[in-house]
Amino acid sequence: MHELSQDILLSAYRRGLFPMAETSTASDLFWVDPKYRGILPLSHFHISRSLRKCILKENYNIKISSAFSEVISACAERPETWINDTIFELYCTLAKNKMAHSLEVWQEKQLIGGVYGVVIGAAFFGESMFSRRDNASKIALAYLVHRLKHTGFKLFDTQFITPHLASLGAVEIPRINYLKHLREALNLAADFTDPSYSVSASGIVQRSTQTS
Repeated sequence: MHELSQDILLSAYRRGLFPMAETSTASDLFWVDPKYRGILPLSHFHISRSLRKCILKENYNIKISSAFSEVISACAERPETWINDTIFELYCTLAKNKMAHSLEVWQEKQLIGGVYGVVIGAAFFGESMFSRRDNASKIALAYLVHRLKHTGFKLFDTQFITPHLASLGAVEIPRINYLKHLREALNLAADFTDPSYSVSASGIVQRSTQTS
């Protein structure tokens, strides 16, 4: 895949596709269209008792898109990654144009966790997340889900399911069901950076499903 532009990428997302690279050094990308798609229902996010305690400690700060490129770089810092230079540059361009955002967890001026994704209509397409401290990525997801739910989003696409995501409430649905949810979300509007949105740590844990 060559000359992948922002418009082509966004068009692919609208059709249920997303790009990946074989490795960080691969020059080409390929489109992915999973038979079963991972989504995280915004009303079914699970917060365990241990995660609840971590959130309520409030020994961290949450920021939005203040270090987008650093979040992608951190997500790519693993032995095997599908994030190559093309993906890095393209998604940073999306972020500059407010079509992609990151939610970051900071502690003592250090970036310790985060997640980033693409925004179209009322759909958030989660791309990747990372954690440099215990539970940092879970804290990021808790704040992300709350923000999405309260700023008009209807679909949180996680692409695939992992044990980590499943423990937080993510589920797999057939492609045909995903496309139905996608079409509905694309026809609606949401505002990830809604200036009227705010939440406290207690607000994050108050209405979430709690597990042991």
